[in-house]
Amino acid sequence: MTRSRLRVGVIGVGVGTLHLQGYARNPDVDTVAIADLDDERVRHAAAEYAVTTTYRHYEELLADARIEAVSICLPNFLHAPVAIAALRAGKHVLVEKPLARNSAEGRAMLAAAEASGKVMMINFNRRFREDVLWLKRRIAAGGLGQIYYAKAFWMRRSGIPRLGSWFVSKEQAGGGPLVDLGIHVLDMALFMLGEPAVRRVTAATYAAFGPRGLKGWKGRASSSDTGLAYDVEDLATAFLRLEGGATLHLEASWATHSSAMDDFGVTFYGTEGGAELFVRNYATTNTLRLFSDVDGVATDTSVEVRSTEGRSELIDRFVDAIFDRGPTDPSALEGLRRTAVLEACYASAAAGHELELDPF
Repeated sequence: MTRSRLRVGVIGVGVGTLHLQGYARNPDVDTVAIADLDDERVRHAAAEYAVTTTYRHYEELLADARIEAVSICLPNFLHAPVAIAALRAGKHVLVEKPLARNSAEGRAMLAAAEASGKVMMINFNRRFREDVLWLKRRIAAGGLGQIYYAKAFWMRRSGIPRLGSWFVSKEQAGGGPLVDLGIHVLDMALFMLGEPAVRRVTAATYAAFGPRGLKGWKGRASSSDTGLAYDVEDLATAFLRLEGGATLHLEASWATHSSAMDDFGVTFYGTEGGAELFVRNYATTNTLRLFSDVDGVATDTSVEVRSTEGRSELIDRFVDAIFDRGPTDPSALEGLRRTAVLEACYASAAAGHELELDPF
């Protein structure tokens, strides 16, 4: 494409406001329309980001011939149908995580993208934090030696998103914190490790608080709350065996009796060193430590990197992929692989034993 301003629409202006922020910072983008059923939220977002056209229904936005690309920021059960409709309408697509509720939906989305010839990317913005990128480069350069064990977690003490909303419905969300939070740190870990395939998983899920109406995230009530029954987990834990022999422990919770606040991170144990990336309450600095032995003495090193959250960087990559026809990063295929892993985790938890994943 000619490097003129890309005309974008955003479907869903809850988390979609973060996409609007990213597009507003990119000089090659003109956000021309937004769509959402919440009229007050649409009016507020349109005024804040100087968007001149608003719609209530996504079908109306997709019919707008001016729009070349869309962000899909809707409940998980709508990702597949809306993305497929957008691709068939000739739009490039950036879809919020997870790609879909299950791998069957994800495969249908990839098929639609291939048939359309359009770009489709997924929002794994955490991988573009500078601490993640720095550690990925160090691992690739052999700075930790051979990594044989990793831990990835996102833990909250009290933070079930919205009791009674689509977030807590298995049918609408696909799962609980493993889908909402765990998928981010799973992506971070596999991204930093160089994308090893997950071969086998064993997992367990627990719902100790949500079914009792406890530990809801205060201030997160919304007009989208529907009184849906709580039928997802509020804690999930999984053990993943990776190609090459390394293993990964994955843990995600919305609610625990623990010291957690709203904390996520990844830890690596390697033959020549270790690393800990620990983020408390979305911090972007003072998050990274390295561990090694120097002349037989245990040594800890704090690493200071540029403060970045990652979403603007991802938006920029989406725009560049459209203009330059370069590689999509994160790719929809990676999104499908993450979805397949979580799908296997839930199946393992239900079956009570380890399951093998089919490679793809």
